[in-house]
Amino acid sequence: MTDTFAQDVLKGLTAKNKYISSMYFYDDNGSRIFQEIMNMPEYYPTNAEFEIFSMQSKQIFEALQFSGPFNIVELGSGDGFKTFKLLEFLVNNNVDFHYIPIDISQQAVDMLTVSLKERLPNLKIHPKVGDYFEILKANKASDYQSLLLFLGGNIGNYVQEKVDQLLQLFNENMKTGDKLLVGIDIKKNPIIIHSAYYDKHGITKRFNLNLLVRINRELDADFKIDDFDFYCHYNPITGDLKSYIVSLRKQVVEIKALNQIIEFDYNELIWTELSKKYSLEDISSLAKNSKFNLNKNFLDCKHYFVDSMWEK
Repeated sequence: MTDTFAQDVLKGLTAKNKYISSMYFYDDNGSRIFQEIMNMPEYYPTNAEFEIFSMQSKQIFEALQFSGPFNIVELGSGDGFKTFKLLEFLVNNNVDFHYIPIDISQQAVDMLTVSLKERLPNLKIHPKVGDYFEILKANKASDYQSLLLFLGGNIGNYVQEKVDQLLQLFNENMKTGDKLLVGIDIKKNPIIIHSAYYDKHGITKRFNLNLLVRINRELDADFKIDDFDFYCHYNPITGDLKSYIVSLRKQVVEIKALNQIIEFDYNELIWTELSKKYSLEDISSLAKNSKFNLNKNFLDCKHYFVDSMWEK
């Protein structure tokens, strides 16, 4: 990971418009800060999706209309916080299914497996670590129908070209009649969105600036953290929310592991994240353009978030 991290940092910080991929937010400290973000009253996505799974697991199961045993394949399972409610409903109702959580982190998968075996001892769980699409390709050969889970609004982190590629790959690695349940953050009052990502507590700022702390630690750099700030901007027309680190002065940073000197101009930006929001019409078009049929949208009570069920 360090070699890839180094290459990506070098590529991003020497680009004309500087950027660092949001995938690098989640070192140990970044993961802890993100837990703080999820606990903020302003940060609605996690609670909204948790409500959907808590209140509508029966409806989600009924919408599947699978005739026999099936697989639930979760892409990027993490701690399984939301998915647990669906798994619990299915196990308690003696539904015959196999749960296949996939994550790139062996530690995350191990912790999830131990937790679920304690809480749902009758759950048939087959954890996998590695590339989504290699594992999906193997799953396509299964005799069972599958429900793919891509939750948490993660689709919003991809630019449109990457979204199209991702959904095409999902489609190619599914059987006819398989379902995809995708979690998507919905366009809403811009003030609600802005408050969730540009919080008054400064937690999101710490989360972003931790990227510089990580580069200092892992790549022997000398970023002066106090010389950088955080800014985010939401465009309610396009639904694009973009986060940036801002250089507060003209400065030079040495990254010894890369043998590089990086120059920053006054007010120069480093783009760190896209978190796109979609309208229900956008979601319908997204499904259609990706050769899926949109079966049903499951919304939270405030209509802040949707888990949209698509069928191949």
